[in-house]
Formats: sequence, structure tokens, C-alpha cells
Amino acid sequence: MKMREIEKVKTGIKGFDELVGGGFSQGHTILLSGTPGTGKTIFGLQFLYNGAQKFNEKGLYITFEEKEGALKKQAAQFGWDFEGLMKKRMLQILSIPASTISKSTVKDIMRIVHRFKIKRLVIDSLSTLSINAPSNYHDGNEPNEFTIKRFIYSFVNELKKMDGATSILISQAPDENSLSRDEVSEFICDCIVYIMYESMGGEFSRSFTVRKMRGTKNDEDIHPLEIGGKGIVIHNIKD
Repeated sequence: MKMREIEKVKTGIKGFDELVGGGFSQGHTILLSGTPGTGKTIFGLQFLYNGAQKFNEKGLYITFEEKEGALKKQAAQFGWDFEGLMKKRMLQILSIPASTISKSTVKDIMRIVHRFKIKRLVIDSLSTLSINAPSNYHDGNEPNEFTIKRFIYSFVNELKKMDGATSILISQAPDENSLSRDEVSEFICDCIVYIMYESMGGEFSRSFTVRKMRGTKNDEDIHPLEIGGKGIVIHNIKD
């Protein structure tokens, strides 16, 4: 019996897709992790913009941290017309106050994804979710390390049930030796993309590596990442 070929979701980010077998696997959850200032939000915005503009796929950016206007302004710096694509209903930005996060938040997100036929989802961020895990999630007590992990595990697991939507889950790495604040999402997600900020002895201060990619052979090397006038560009060290 011939195995069904997994459909790929191209990011459209220059230099990235060829390192991961043509793009992310459709329907997968991707943990996008890194220390502050590494370009995680830009990556997420570019993933959605390219999806709508180049591949005719609807996208949704869920933020617990930023305001809609700030994200549109950041996108505009790279020439990405989020405003125009939002008027065409190809893109949406939904700002959810951290204080309103509850057990039903993931269900609410999934209803929006289903209703508007969203194909690309970015959630910013799991770190905010872990800090603001609902206090009534476990026996009415205040969240502790166990309940936070249980909440994040349940949240990501529910997202994995969505049919057809590919999700990028942004996470703030507490330090260079950690992938997430919750310490559980890296085991649940199908893929891990880790962005680093460091001197590589040349013109690039950022680099990235794909730490995990289920079902796909991927390049495991560390590659320079550049943020230029048109967004993120990945440079292949083998060139």
C-alpha cells in the first residue's frame, strides 16, 4: 500500500523551506522558541503574510501580549499590508487580554479557526499562557508547576486536533539552555524551531536551528538568520 504523501505548508521565508523538506507538514504544531529580540514575532507575521499573499491561505494571529495596531505597524515596516489583507478577510489579528485566559480559551480559538476556515495560526505566546494559567484549572487552587504544565499540555493537545490548520506557537526561552518556560510544549509539538542571538564572528548576530521535525528529514545545522528590509532571510552555511 502506498503511503499518503504529507502536504507541505510553505513559509515563503527565503532560505527556510528547503531546509525542512519544502515547508512545515500540514496540520502540525510548531514551537518557535528563542530569547527576547530574536525575531520570533516577525517570523510569525511573515508566515501569515506569505500564506495569504502568495498561497491564498487564510491566517490568524492570536496575541496575549501585543495590540493589533502594534503588530500591523511592525508588519508595515517590511512592506506587509496586513490592513489590506484583513479587509479582504484573508488575515485576522485577535488580541486576548491575559486576564481573560480560561479553560475555554483554546475551544474559543478552535471555533474561530473552523468558522473562518483558517489554514495558518500563530499564537503569541505560550509563555504568557503559562504565567496566566487559569487558577480554577485544578481543584480551584492557585496554579503551581504541575497545573501549569497540565494546562499547557491540554492547550497544545487540543490545537493538534484541528483539521488542516498549521500552528506556530511562540515561546520565550528563559535562557540559552531552555526551549520554553513551561518545559512541556517542546515534547508535545511536532516541530521545534529555535532562534538564537549571538555573535557568529561575522556580520550576523542571529542564527537558528531546527531541533525537531516529526515525519520529515531536516537540516540540523545552525544557520545565520538575517532580518532585512523584506523580513527574515535564512542563509545556508553550505553555500
